[in-house]
Amino acid sequence: MNSFTILLVEDDADACNAFIKYSEKSDDISIVSITNSSAKALMDIRDYVPDAVILDLELHKGSGSGLDVLRGLKDMPLSACPYILITTNNSSNTTYEYARQLGADYIMSKHQEDYSEENVLNFLIMMKSVIQSKKKISSFTSLTTENPHQKHKRIEQRIITELNYIGISPKAVGYQYLIDAIQIVMENPTQNLSTLIGKKYKKTESSVERAMQNAINRAWKQTDIDELIYHYTARIHSEKGVPTTTEFVYYYATKLNSEY
Repeated sequence: MNSFTILLVEDDADACNAFIKYSEKSDDISIVSITNSSAKALMDIRDYVPDAVILDLELHKGSGSGLDVLRGLKDMPLSACPYILITTNNSSNTTYEYARQLGADYIMSKHQEDYSEENVLNFLIMMKSVIQSKKKISSFTSLTTENPHQKHKRIEQRIITELNYIGISPKAVGYQYLIDAIQIVMENPTQNLSTLIGKKYKKTESSVERAMQNAINRAWKQTDIDELIYHYTARIHSEKGVPTTTEFVYYYATKLNSEY
C-alpha cells in the first residue's frame, strides 16, 4: 500500500476531528501528525517529510501562523518539498498572492460553499499520483546536488522518521546509538557496531548493545502491533517476537540504501 502521508496544521479541534474521521475511511491517506504550532509544524515536516501539508493560515488558538510555516520552509533543506494546501478564513487576495510566492500550491477558502474537511481530503486523493510523482523527481534532483554533510543530515532525518513510526522513544538511551548504527551499516557493513559506538560515546560495548536492544524491546511492547507490522516488514527470527539489534539495524540500513 503506497499511503499518501499528510501533515495537518490546524488549531480548530472540531476541524481536526473531522479530518481524522474522514481520513480513517480511506486506505489511500494517512495523517502522520497534527499540530497547531508553526514551530512544531516545521519540525514535523523535517522529520516526517510528508507528501502534503494541510496548512491553516490562522492559528489563533495555537502559536505562529501558516505564513510562518511557509517562510520557514524556504530555509529548510529537504530532500523533497511537500505539496502545500492552504485552508483559511482570510479572503485577502494580497495575502493569497504572498502565500503563493512563499510556496503554497493551492488555497481553499473556508467560506466557499462546498468547503468541508472531507472535500479537502478528496482533493488531495485526486492529486495523489501527481503529487507523489513530482516529489520523487524533486527528491532525485536535490540528491544530485547535495554535499556530504547535507546527505548525512538527510539520511539521519529519514532514520529518525522510521524510528518515530514504530515508537522508538527519543528519550531512550539506545535511540542515538541506533541512529548511528544504521548509518554505519549503510556506509560500511560491520559486525563491530557496539564497539565502534562505544568508543564514540565512551561506553562499554555491552552497555551500548543493551541500550539498543532495550529501546527495540520497549517499542515492540508499547507500540500498536498493526503499526509495527506495517512499518517493519522483515521476518523476526527471535523466539521472543522482537528483532535482535543486528536484525533491526541491518533491516533499516538495507531499506534506506535501496531508497537512496
